[in-house]
Amino acid sequence: MKPVSLTDVAGYLPGKPVPAAYYTEYPGAEDKLRHHPMFKVPPLRHHAARDETNTDLIERAVKPLIERHGRDEIRKVDVLLVHSQLPDQPFTGAGTEVARRLGLRPEWVVDVATGGCASFVHMLGLARQILATTDASTALVCNAQNTAGRLFTQSKVRGLAQAAVPGDGCGVGFLTASGHSPLLEVRTRYLAEYAGEMTIRTEDGRKYWEAGTSQLHIGFTEAGTARVVERGNRLVPEVVGEVCDRIGVPTADIDLLVTNQPNRMFLSNWRKALRLPAERHPHTFDECGNLFGAALPVTLDRAVRAGRVRKGDLVVLAGFAHAGDFAGAAAVRWHGGPG
Repeated sequence: MKPVSLTDVAGYLPGKPVPAAYYTEYPGAEDKLRHHPMFKVPPLRHHAARDETNTDLIERAVKPLIERHGRDEIRKVDVLLVHSQLPDQPFTGAGTEVARRLGLRPEWVVDVATGGCASFVHMLGLARQILATTDASTALVCNAQNTAGRLFTQSKVRGLAQAAVPGDGCGVGFLTASGHSPLLEVRTRYLAEYAGEMTIRTEDGRKYWEAGTSQLHIGFTEAGTARVVERGNRLVPEVVGEVCDRIGVPTADIDLLVTNQPNRMFLSNWRKALRLPAERHPHTFDECGNLFGAALPVTLDRAVRAGRVRKGDLVVLAGFAHAGDFAGAAAVRWHGGPG
């Protein structure tokens, strides 16, 4: 197989930071999960504007890639993969609109619905396979997250414990069929036995497409949350260990671990399980909240721009999704940026 590189990453956060008080000082219904570590409130997060679409977020996130690599280089992208946490349209994905907006004419356009908070790893695996086995030479991988300013600000949802945790943003990755910043390994796990455990609820029981006044929210329960905690604590260290075994490197030699950012509890537990110091596990939770799928590329981008990633560093990206039905990890020997 041809070598494939994660050549660069970029991110975008919409609007001004929204303080915790926007949620914590809002009167809401009693919620038994309010003091659970899963829902500890981050100080800040960002909200996409009402009319700011997933395509808008992606276009703004791609702008730094255009500045660094040139518009012509980005327009030559052969593979476009897009994950939208909350699709703007019920029948069409964002992929073709992203291609139109950016002036792309890719051979491959795929809107990815699976992978959730670990969808960036999922798309890295897909892009790697396509670039390594076809004539395609470049790929753009996009994670757009806009549920915070839409679902979780609803009047009957905003007071729930779950509402204050998410934030909006977008992260993108630029891949090339080259050895510049090689993608060493990608491992994914689909745990179908947990599929469907993350549910969307309405208080009157209506389907989300049916007319009504009840508001959509995630159907967290005490028992379900306990299961998610157990699985999340276990799955991410396991899949990171699997990737490191495949490339013949102990986990202690990871220079930078970048994970999804669900809450401080998981971040601390993953770091301890893998015996990594805090400086090798950057987090964006306090400034961005839970960015779902966008957290991996956004966090890596911020670490790179802050000078926390050196040329030649082993970077491992990892996460799990939903109630534990997917987990994945990828290893990169980082030499990112224009080569």
